[in-house]
Amino acid sequence: MNIKVSIQNMEIEVAREIGLCFGIRRAIKLLTEAASEYGKVEILGPVAHNQRLVQQLHKAGVNMIASLEETTGKVVAIPTHGVGPDTVLQMEAHKLHIIDATCPIVKRAQLAAAKLAQADFTIIIFGEEEHSEVKGLLGWAQGKGMAALSMKQIIVHTQGNVIASEAKQSLLSSRLGVISQTTQSKASFTDFATQLVTTFMPKTAEIRIINTLCHAIQARLETATKLARKSQLVIVIGGHDSANTKRLAEACSSIVETHLVETAEEIAQSWLDGKHRIGITAGASTPDEAIQEVIAKLNSLA
Repeated sequence: MNIKVSIQNMEIEVAREIGLCFGIRRAIKLLTEAASEYGKVEILGPVAHNQRLVQQLHKAGVNMIASLEETTGKVVAIPTHGVGPDTVLQMEAHKLHIIDATCPIVKRAQLAAAKLAQADFTIIIFGEEEHSEVKGLLGWAQGKGMAALSMKQIIVHTQGNVIASEAKQSLLSSRLGVISQTTQSKASFTDFATQLVTTFMPKTAEIRIINTLCHAIQARLETATKLARKSQLVIVIGGHDSANTKRLAEACSSIVETHLVETAEEIAQSWLDGKHRIGITAGASTPDEAIQEVIAKLNSLA
């Protein structure tokens, strides 16, 4: 059952699937234990796209760096989104002690990309090309991959110089492997894969589709949309740069008025005018205390 809180004439319902997922909780545990043991840990980018979480870990001794060139110590962590194999090789070459906080679901997607590349498939990743997870997956695709969110983007890739010429030839005449950024929605990935099969099946010998979606993210999407259908307003809590949080906001906003906030201070009194049923959900990298602060803020505004 979802958690319900009644405040005067307003009912707040919190989604059953909400907040920090297993992969993030695992990463926090690994990083805080490492910081306690070694005194300081440097991490290649944010552990996840949530500033509050980044700040909390910084206080615990986990310092974010943008690249290996900024390393000042010998203990370096890989964030939940993962990195490409070239980065791992560089870390090993520098004899760094590696704390691998890659989400196990992302790791599974990386292995899928690597196996497809080894089997000489051209790999299409359904995802945002500039997202850190997708950049890592492209690395595991060993130069045989591309990222796209639509068939139009695939056509642009094949007509331009985005991928190697041998990959273009493979795309047009041989075998395709299809995986997804783990935080994409099941409905979107299914629609993309269907269009891809329809377009390329007559031109290719084989299309292999591997479901690399995160089930925890799908569960959050499903419970959030159910909550949206019975709410007059939904507040989604999470980082503005978080892919899975944006997905929650997009799904809910197609049903009811929805606002994405990273902190309780962003909530406006005007949002609550005439609203009696408020739904709350949160991204997979949102700390529990951020959710509690939003509930407290709504209480103060009621």
